[in-house]
Amino acid sequence: MATPTVAAPGPTRGPALATLAVALAACVVAVVVGGSALPVVAGLDDVGALVRWGLPLARVLHDLAAALTVGLLVVAALLLPGRDAPAAMLRAARYAVASGVLWVGSGLVGVVLGFADAAGTPVGSPGFWPQLEAFVWSLQSLQVGIISAVVAAVATGVAATALTRKGLATAAFLAVGAFLPLALAGHAAGASDHETAVNTIAVHLVGAALWVGGLLAVVVLRPVLGSRLAPVVARYSVLALWCFVAVAVSGVVSAVIRLGGLGNLATAYGSLVLVKAACLATLGWLGLLQRRRVVARLGRGDAARWLFARFAVAELLVMGVAMGFASALARSAPPAAEGPLATSQSARLTGFPEPASPDASTWYSVWRFDWLWGVVALLAVGVYLAWALRLRRRGDRWSSLRAGSWVVGWALLAWATTGAPAVLGRVSFSWHMADHMLIAMVVPPFLVLAAPVTLALRALPAHGDGSLGPRELLLGLVHSRLLRTLGNPVVASALFFVSLAVFYYSPLFELALETHTGHVLMVTHFLVTGYLFAWVLVGVDPGPPKWAPSLRLLILLVTISFHAFFGVALMTGTTLLAPDFFTQVGLAWAPDPVADQQQGGAIAWAVGEVPTLVLALLVVLDWVRRDTVEARRTDRQAARDGDAELTAYNAHLRSLADRDRAQPASSTANDTDA
Repeated sequence: MATPTVAAPGPTRGPALATLAVALAACVVAVVVGGSALPVVAGLDDVGALVRWGLPLARVLHDLAAALTVGLLVVAALLLPGRDAPAAMLRAARYAVASGVLWVGSGLVGVVLGFADAAGTPVGSPGFWPQLEAFVWSLQSLQVGIISAVVAAVATGVAATALTRKGLATAAFLAVGAFLPLALAGHAAGASDHETAVNTIAVHLVGAALWVGGLLAVVVLRPVLGSRLAPVVARYSVLALWCFVAVAVSGVVSAVIRLGGLGNLATAYGSLVLVKAACLATLGWLGLLQRRRVVARLGRGDAARWLFARFAVAELLVMGVAMGFASALARSAPPAAEGPLATSQSARLTGFPEPASPDASTWYSVWRFDWLWGVVALLAVGVYLAWALRLRRRGDRWSSLRAGSWVVGWALLAWATTGAPAVLGRVSFSWHMADHMLIAMVVPPFLVLAAPVTLALRALPAHGDGSLGPRELLLGLVHSRLLRTLGNPVVASALFFVSLAVFYYSPLFELALETHTGHVLMVTHFLVTGYLFAWVLVGVDPGPPKWAPSLRLLILLVTISFHAFFGVALMTGTTLLAPDFFTQVGLAWAPDPVADQQQGGAIAWAVGEVPTLVLALLVVLDWVRRDTVEARRTDRQAARDGDAELTAYNAHLRSLADRDRAQPASSTANDTDA
């Protein structure tokens, strides 16, 4: 396909700057109308107009620059078709670097102004900068801002040096990751349901960034896309639909948590929520019209292109208003910002009410839905079954046993993260260890045997135009150098066991008990290392070459021996792990934390036996299957060539026998001559 003519740099800057100006103006107006720039309060020190106005405007500039950076990188790496599209791709990378620099700069400015606002000290006042240096890391809202800026700077650096789609895709994933720390800031940290609030805000931020940034990127790059505009818009439309659903669901859940009741919709905060909801509904309507009237007609002439431009500008105006009011929301105290006072030491440490003393019914009667892992489980099952149905509709088959294994695995994970093991595991070591064993040893074999990668590669459409769709990204991961390293059974088993010991005998364990971020990383680590260990042993998905069954069986036995030693060490040990946490939690039904820990060691030793036996049997079955396949291959080869291999082997044996018979005769003749 011939490369379309690329417009000169001069004309392309006008639409880009006009688009950004429209979105920025809408944001600023929304900030002012929403009351984000707070007036001076009588009786309190005035932090100055620079802070009162600069902080919300810096946030708006930060959000727009961040969204544009992410959008440009995603469009260039994943949505832009054609192997011969270096001009548009490099133009997108250049714009992404510029917006990335603005993103990092505005983020750091926001940190400085945020500290001035929190300390009640105007910028530049005597002693301001030494105070900033001494205390900025102690405030979580500023701490996460610094972390986000550092990750954004790394993403910008990768984009500046990337010359391929893979490099830009790496920068895009890093840029998306820079949004995640920001979920810990703001009023969500003090919400009555802290973890749900943080989870929903993280989804909301990422969904909004991809949605707004993708549209900004398409409009900015429109002059250089040429004939590629139609497929880019079509692919963005699919992404935008997923983002709309994510933003809507997370926004509703977050609003319910922060408002605390429908009656609070009449408050100033509730009014801002209603305005954002109206913007979301308007954007959904505009997106529907865009899909129905524009997307399918983009390649048919200039009229459709101009219609797309008008729709896009209208959407960006509404998005700008929504982002501005989001900034105002971040500066406003919600009616339900603070949860009820904790009634026990356990509640003060974990943020959840202390669970009642467990009994036989606890295993199925205690639940606390986790909006992160619960939704991930539902999505994983839904997508897997949709892929299997797609194969069935086109006449292919997919094993019902594999589908059932996938459903069972995610159901067990959902129970482990939302049921009794998760609820009681936050305060009791023995229940925590039961939760750990479920996530790391019971769930992974079910997921591995479901062969999700094989199903995805068969069900996902291939992009034959050089762009990176889900299938191409998955193939790149399967054949990557990273997976070749992690797919080595020795490495996988070392990660499985060594990280286990490091986690429990270091401050990481206490961090996972006391913080939401640590808990999420803990569950993710247990699941990933457990999946990787099971995959190198019994996995059927494509990847690095599998080791011989005998070696895999040896790896399994060595690893589980270390695991059993870990359990025995906990059973016999008297040194309390995470002592600051377990000595303060004060459970009436588990008064001796050391005894509870020893019981957890018994659970680790006992529960690991059954999954290990199952894995060993599966490895042995694979060994038998390979031997059977090799025997059949040998039989077929013998039938084709008249058993030439056996004939040659017998001939070799006869030649050896003839030589042995000839040697004694020769020795006798020599003795006679002597």
